[in-house]
Amino acid sequence: MSTKPGFIAALDQSGGSTPGALRLYGIPDDAYNGDAEMFKLMHEFRVRIMTSPAFTGSKVIAAILFERTMDGTASGKPVPSYLWEDRKVVPFLKIDKGLESENDGVSMMKPMPGLDDLLARAAKLGIYGTKERSTITLPSKTGIKAIVDQQFEIGKQVASHGLMPILEPEVSIKSPDKVGAETILRDEITRHLDAMTDGQVMLKLTIPDKPDFYQSLISHKRVQRVVALSGGYTRADADEKLSHQHGMIASFSRALVQDLRAQMSDAEFNAALTQAIDEIFKASTVKV
Repeated sequence: MSTKPGFIAALDQSGGSTPGALRLYGIPDDAYNGDAEMFKLMHEFRVRIMTSPAFTGSKVIAAILFERTMDGTASGKPVPSYLWEDRKVVPFLKIDKGLESENDGVSMMKPMPGLDDLLARAAKLGIYGTKERSTITLPSKTGIKAIVDQQFEIGKQVASHGLMPILEPEVSIKSPDKVGAETILRDEITRHLDAMTDGQVMLKLTIPDKPDFYQSLISHKRVQRVVALSGGYTRADADEKLSHQHGMIASFSRALVQDLRAQMSDAEFNAALTQAIDEIFKASTVKV
């Protein structure tokens, strides 16, 4: 996870975002009844991705899973075991339970009851680390401080179970002052990193507009890796922006799967996924 070239596949859509992901995949809302059928279809989609010939550790170094995906199977094995043993892809787990309503320009994470039990179960299943997301819309110093404080607090809890936390304070690409928000965010993250006495975290951040804007975080001794979220950009736009960020690799969700359709033959599906993986890999490893 520290040095291998490649990127992280974010396969962690939760209940709130799953209908939209299925619609994009070509499965309309009226094709299923209730959450059970919805999540079954989503799991089948994820397994189709994970078992594709293109989805291997040679370019996809890790995958972030939804809890139900972690608990599911692929090719007869628990998904985390399949990913690592058969594909050499490092498994991560999304742990946040969604967002609170926006306040002070940010949306904090909702409470996570039972988190210690989930982390213990994840560790037993072979999960390497976790991911938690909150969002920032405005350059509010007090709001962003609260977001970063919460992220690092949960990160400590994750680390206490021997897992690597990915902290994801996402700055909206629609922010009226994205650079201003990112500047405050960088300063707040640095403050926490400098206060750490041991261990490391990973950071998942919106691709900045300025080249190498997060270089000081990438080189910080308390950071294992800095990865980029696509944040609503198309894959072409996200890849182009990422190509200017040295040391930053992709952790894309929608941009990875945007061209995949349920109606595709396996050959068509694998060809489309191969192209997406190749393009994101290039943006993560070949820099301008």
